[in-house]
Amino acid sequence: MLTIGLTGGIATGKSSVAALLAEYGAEVIDADQLARDAVAPGTAALQRIVELFGQQALLADGSLNRQAVRDLVFNEPARRQQLEAILHPAIKELALQQIEQARIRGSRVVVYMAPLLIEARATDRVDEIWVVTVRPEVQLVRLMARDGCSQKQAEQIIAAQMPLAEKERFGVVVIDNSSSLEETRRQVEAAWQQRIGS
Repeated sequence: MLTIGLTGGIATGKSSVAALLAEYGAEVIDADQLARDAVAPGTAALQRIVELFGQQALLADGSLNRQAVRDLVFNEPARRQQLEAILHPAIKELALQQIEQARIRGSRVVVYMAPLLIEARATDRVDEIWVVTVRPEVQLVRLMARDGCSQKQAEQIIAAQMPLAEKERFGVVVIDNSSSLEETRRQVEAAWQQRIGS
């Protein structure tokens, strides 16, 4: 089984590329979904977050108050590290479980879609890395359109991330998703043929 780590910056179109790979028969595991599952009510990770941040970390229904926790760690590197020390191992455990379940089911190709694959030092979970990239001006426009934010806000969000050019250096495959879906599909098809075969 080949496990592909699919990554890229915000608003580059990782989900679109993952959907194209799924059409070829790849099984997609979404790290963002795992991050939500890791802190679902009743999990040990959620309990530890509450111990760290108090009841303000919870919504009335007992689920994680993501915005409150984000605000608490935004300008506090030490607290962010404490949060990541809870989250990353919990996400890793779920990721490895799902990858192993795919192996048991006989999946040929698993795509582990993780925006922070490189930053979270999670590259050991995958066999190779594919990076989805776009031109900077395209990323800016797509982020503003998707999140309804101003150009200044979008620029700040992008600036806070690892530069796309740096991420691209980790990829055995780099998909440029700057133009049409058809062009992206052509690149995905070529990469699939080259890396996986028929």
